[in-house]
Amino acid sequence: MSPSGEIKDLNKSPYHLLRRAWQYAGDLYAEEVGDTGLTHRQFTVLLAVAQNEGASQTDLVTLTGIDRSTLADLVGRLIKRGLLQRKRTKEDARANSIKLSAAGRRALKTAQPGAMSADKKLLRAVPTDKRKEFLSALVCISDALQDASDDGPANGTHKANGDGRHK
Repeated sequence: MSPSGEIKDLNKSPYHLLRRAWQYAGDLYAEEVGDTGLTHRQFTVLLAVAQNEGASQTDLVTLTGIDRSTLADLVGRLIKRGLLQRKRTKEDARANSIKLSAAGRRALKTAQPGAMSADKKLLRAVPTDKRKEFLSALVCISDALQDASDDGPANGTHKANGDGRHK
């Protein structure tokens, strides 16, 4: 940004650059995984469930970073497609336990090689000697989102302090 606080060059705007990187990542994912019929978010939910069999939807919000209402909609659609199963937990009748169905396991297994290929192609855009630092920076941003979510209101929105920083 310029001294006046205006963005003079989009190629120096972190937000713009992250958005462009997300577009590239999305294109790579669609190219590599598109034939499976799973969106990246659907793949993310299936993978999180596979790695945390029986997790509650609340657990999946934390694991995936997908907001509560979007996750509930995704889970509902994946159940209708026969990829997930949901049942009330014995411990808390208000909570749902989410599990992969056999079809969900097959869909995940089919999509996984393409998702890995998309990740590899994305990392190839970063010089080899900067990949570890790049991934570390992404983890920092992800952690900041999680911290803001933990401190923010229950609906997942984030409020900034008076100085523009997130709480």
